[in-house]
Amino acid sequence: MFFKRAKRKLPKPHEAKCHIRKGDKVVVIAGRDRGKIGKVLQVFPRRQRAIVEGVNIVKRHLRPTPYSEGGIVEKPAPIHVSNLMLFCPKCNRGVRIGRKFLEDGTKVRVCKKCGEIIEAEE
Repeated sequence: MFFKRAKRKLPKPHEAKCHIRKGDKVVVIAGRDRGKIGKVLQVFPRRQRAIVEGVNIVKRHLRPTPYSEGGIVEKPAPIHVSNLMLFCPKCNRGVRIGRKFLEDGTKVRVCKKCGEIIEAEE
């Protein structure tokens, strides 16, 4: 007998919104890594998750292959974006963000506390 697996209903690619981008400096606000600050390595907007450097480290047991040796490897796992806050260098803490249009028409993210423009470090 084969059972159908319940599939997660993911938003369509154009509907997936995320306040965090690759290269952002973020603070973890919940979970076992609460308080840690790290750089976002990868973002999965449809799954609402991000991989942050040095956060949510898990151990993976790898089988040896002709190209790599096996063993126990530690690597960062995705963390939900609701547990992350953008880090404002001026306020020196995690902050909420707003969006603003500059005079030249570009849309930027700004800190709600101090009004500082927050840009991702590419």
